Amino acid sequence: MPRKAKGMVVLFLLASLLALSACSAGKADEPDPDSEPTKEVVVRQGVPVPEWAAKSVMYEVNVRQYTKEGTFKAFEEHLPRLKELGVDILWFMPIHPISETNRNGTLGSYYAVDDYKAVNPEFGTDEDFKSLVDKAHEMGFKVLLDLVANHTGWDHAWTANKDWYTQDEAGNIVMPPGTNWADVADLNYDNADMQAAMLDGMKYWVSEFDIDGYRADYAGGVPKAFWEQARVELEKLKPVFMLAEDDQQISLLSRAFNANYGWQLYNIMNRVAKGQGNAKQIALYAERLESSYPAGTYALNFTSNHDENSWIGTEYERLGDAVGPMAALSFTLPGMPLIYSGQEAGLNRRLLFFDKDEIAWDDLSMQPFYKQLVDLKHNNPALWNGSAGGAYRSLEGGDDRLLAFERTKDGNTVIVLMNLSADSVTSIVQLGASAGTYQALSGGDDSPVELQAEHAVDLAPWAYEIYVNSDS
Repeated sequence: MPRKAKGMVVLFLLASLLALSACSAGKADEPDPDSEPTKEVVVRQGVPVPEWAAKSVMYEVNVRQYTKEGTFKAFEEHLPRLKELGVDILWFMPIHPISETNRNGTLGSYYAVDDYKAVNPEFGTDEDFKSLVDKAHEMGFKVLLDLVANHTGWDHAWTANKDWYTQDEAGNIVMPPGTNWADVADLNYDNADMQAAMLDGMKYWVSEFDIDGYRADYAGGVPKAFWEQARVELEKLKPVFMLAEDDQQISLLSRAFNANYGWQLYNIMNRVAKGQGNAKQIALYAERLESSYPAGTYALNFTSNHDENSWIGTEYERLGDAVGPMAALSFTLPGMPLIYSGQEAGLNRRLLFFDKDEIAWDDLSMQPFYKQLVDLKHNNPALWNGSAGGAYRSLEGGDDRLLAFERTKDGNTVIVLMNLSADSVTSIVQLGASAGTYQALSGGDDSPVELQAEHAVDLAPWAYEIYVNSDS
């Protein structure tokens, strides 16, 4: 991410123009995502990093709600549009059959798995999913499956082996302790046979369907040793990418996972949007990232996902006029950005979690906005993921409402200036040696601009500017 005007590509976006929960029932009972990560000694082993993840943007696919049919074949029709959007990794929410015992709602929770080596017949057949994966690969996408390794549904065949599950004093299988997830049964990782069966299921989708990795649901509920063993075994099949739904056990990133959840950033963004925080808090978070994550690993940045949308609220409910700058932050701060199904269509309602609730695709006015951010990410090494990208460096802006930072990598520099408040902000940003010729897109004028060492900013509420230059 670099310097000097040459092959420059810059984006200047005004958020003001955009002024516009748990994976299973009771998921709000999982560890508080707003808390600080567990303080622990992290051994920086260097987890394997697939080359294709360097500048990737992830997209979460909710098959059930994506189309009227709610099938793999119907979703496949959207692949050309998603290719145009530019996303790289398709993360599919659980595709397995859903248990009926203690089922929530009409269709049940995707996370009450009935069979780890089968597909939900509501979505289609094994052949349909294989065809979808093959087509996605042909088009350049990578495919992740959502893995629910902490628990199964009550109808899963494994329940015949009671020792594979956690039991109470009377010998009854129980739901995950400390939760109200009545539709699932807690697995017992002290049982080696169960672990072997789980690992067999994970290897099945990689070897038979050629998927490219997993998003691990409630990853902290499964022993780290299992994840580390699983990573070794999967790497024997192909390079994979592993995402942990966790931000408490940073050591999961030492040998098992490439990324975890950016819940801290998500919660700070929500507070700032409500006037309960400021830009300084985001800067402090970003400044800590490099020292708190094992080398090469990073957080998944998001303004929405299936849990947040259904249980907490849409980004429009939570962020209001700050939707634009917060989305831009998710693409420009260190970490891999995520787009959830429907965000590019301006999805402004909470999707039902246990019943059919089709996403409307008639208004794609937000797709160009997200495409600009995806292109910004792809075209600037400074914004790439993990060790492939540039470190975050705060720029002094003289106002706690103003977030100013730069990231630089291999002669490419990206400078971000954001007013993260509902008030206008006028200030001076100290660019110092980063001053120079940049290119900006503003009102159709893409001519180069000179940024001074003491750069004057005058930003409307929630407005932001993104500048890029390159030596290459």
